Amino acid sequence: MRDGGRAGTFGLPVDSMGRWPLPCLPMALLQVRDKAALQLRQGLQALFDNADDTLFEMADSSADGGSQHLYFEAMRDLRLKRKSIERAFLDTFHEAFVRFGQGDLLGSVETVVDRPSRARTLAVGAMVERVLAHDGLALEQLNQRFSNLLERPIPLLSNPLGPMCLCGYFLDAGRDLGVGLQVKPILLQLFERYVLRDLDLLYAQANQLLVAAGVLTHLTPAPRRRLDYRPEAQRRRSTVLPGGEGLDPDSAGEAFFASVQQVLASRRGRLAPRVQSVATAQAIGSADLLRLLTHLQHYPPEPAEADDFHLGQQLEQLLLRIGVRSGTRRRLDNAHEDLINFIGLLFGHIRRDDNLPEALRSLLVRLHLPLLKVALLDKSLFSRPGHPARRLVNEIAALAMGWESASQSQQSRLERIVQRLLSEFVDDLQVVDDVLGEFLLFSAEERRRCELLEQRTRDAEQGRARAVEGRRQVQLELDRRLRGRQVPRAVLKMLVDCWSQVLLMAWLKHGEDSPPWEQGLATLDALLLSLVPQHRSEARLHLLQQLPGLLKALRDGLASVVLDSTVQREFFLELERLHLWACAGPAHRREDVDLVRVCEPVILGIAEEAAGSQVPELGASGPSVQQVRGLRLGAWIELNDEDEPLRCKLVARIDSTDRLVFANRTGMKVREWNTAGLALALGRGEVRVLDDGPLFERALEAVLDDLQVAGRR
Repeated sequence: MRDGGRAGTFGLPVDSMGRWPLPCLPMALLQVRDKAALQLRQGLQALFDNADDTLFEMADSSADGGSQHLYFEAMRDLRLKRKSIERAFLDTFHEAFVRFGQGDLLGSVETVVDRPSRARTLAVGAMVERVLAHDGLALEQLNQRFSNLLERPIPLLSNPLGPMCLCGYFLDAGRDLGVGLQVKPILLQLFERYVLRDLDLLYAQANQLLVAAGVLTHLTPAPRRRLDYRPEAQRRRSTVLPGGEGLDPDSAGEAFFASVQQVLASRRGRLAPRVQSVATAQAIGSADLLRLLTHLQHYPPEPAEADDFHLGQQLEQLLLRIGVRSGTRRRLDNAHEDLINFIGLLFGHIRRDDNLPEALRSLLVRLHLPLLKVALLDKSLFSRPGHPARRLVNEIAALAMGWESASQSQQSRLERIVQRLLSEFVDDLQVVDDVLGEFLLFSAEERRRCELLEQRTRDAEQGRARAVEGRRQVQLELDRRLRGRQVPRAVLKMLVDCWSQVLLMAWLKHGEDSPPWEQGLATLDALLLSLVPQHRSEARLHLLQQLPGLLKALRDGLASVVLDSTVQREFFLELERLHLWACAGPAHRREDVDLVRVCEPVILGIAEEAAGSQVPELGASGPSVQQVRGLRLGAWIELNDEDEPLRCKLVARIDSTDRLVFANRTGMKVREWNTAGLALALGRGEVRVLDDGPLFERALEAVLDDLQVAGRR
């Protein structure tokens, strides 16, 4: 076989990855297929990026708890199956081209008509009609070119790039992976929005490729469905540089920077030594420095080369080049050099701040040049906590505090926001405001999602804690009445296994002071009293009068916990025998009752211990214990006992059971401790508390401390 090809399915050659049989198609069609596959992959990625948002909004607006649970389960299911659905879709797409090359024109549409529901058939039909109404001419021209290349007529609906076939690939991928029926209509809507709506671009590119290959070049190009959209530039506040020397700065920010310059003076000359050491060199102005920084900002280093990027060296090379062109040596003004050094120290601290996830640090470091330009334009960056650039850094750090290496879906959106700042920000501070506004909308949506998921976890844990407390109360009441007492074995088993559930339901639903709780205890007391042998006829008569009410209360209570009917019948038959035994006179009573003396504390099999209850008690005033007690809800910690560090957030503190519950960034519970257990883990270094305070302020304070220490040396 030529080109090192290998035999694949049915003996057909496969591609270099061994995945799909290579169709016997002209090279032009292979180019069309690969170009289309790239666009379809991007559309599917956009679909799944937005599926979470759509399902979350539906869950948020649903008043039915069952529906909410369904939508949340669907979100989780799609996260797990996303990659598999994308892969299955693209595999089917490539296989369709194989069949296409072999002349199998029906195989690509069989998937759509393979026993779908009527509602789904109508939905797919409507989607196909909308695509044909908008892009039918472009698809028809593409079909003509395919027919010309393959030298055979091709029905429009059998075109592997047609909307009917694309819907079939998608439905096949979801069906094979068990996507729920309730989720498929939502996914179909998203498929139309994020994949089918851009078919005009796909058809236009495919037709252009075939025209370039000389296929039916005489066809008049189909008109574009929509014109290229170019948003009209918003009117922004222009930044004027009077005399090329910058804005009128905020007085407090200017005073702050002037004080910092005193300790930065010792660092001068190190940034770009070949130009800064020339005494006769002419200092460039702020406007020229802004242009140099903008040039560097538009050509950022590759992520793998970021550590080797040195701003001083880059500026030095640019200044040397300017000097050669102008014939005059150029250098940085002292104030500019101090500012560059100071911002460099800030971002150096950010790069080393291990409170931040590694991925976030590399993303924030890309803001180095934009923040330097902001500081050059507006010194209030240092004195105004609400400055947009300062807030942007803090908000990004706060949102992404819980990032893990395996959860990068939101990272791509953050990267787009950062890239927008790098691409658009020249010298107009309004761009920073706009980027901050865009990010705040994104972060508000993310926080609302996380808060709802965390609240679900918190409610579940509080419900669990209440159940534990209720079980303890039931256990206490049973132990108080049974320990040290002789009880028939059958009755003891029923009380521990069944009546405890009746009491627990009453405690959970109505509370400890409620009539149902008191009635459950009263029935328990009456049952135990009815099993005591009576020696006097008056007492036996009184017992017989009380039995109907007691039996009714027992039956009603046991019915509420859905006791098996056979077990319930056997218990009441045994109870009848026990009552006859208790009412019989001493002369007629036979000693054949299986009595058990309860000597040990009553322990319910359903009782739970608080998390970490086996951990030995630590000193109440120990530093680790005090640190744990000082943790606020929302505090982040990092676990170091895993293969990879795990970050989680304190979402619930259950005081009644001394439990601290931690969840990951998606709101899913991952760990729990009691106070002593977490304090012990902190002391051993297995856990550390992360500093999630405002990042810019932390970095600023750390740099100032370092400068003061250096100044005293």
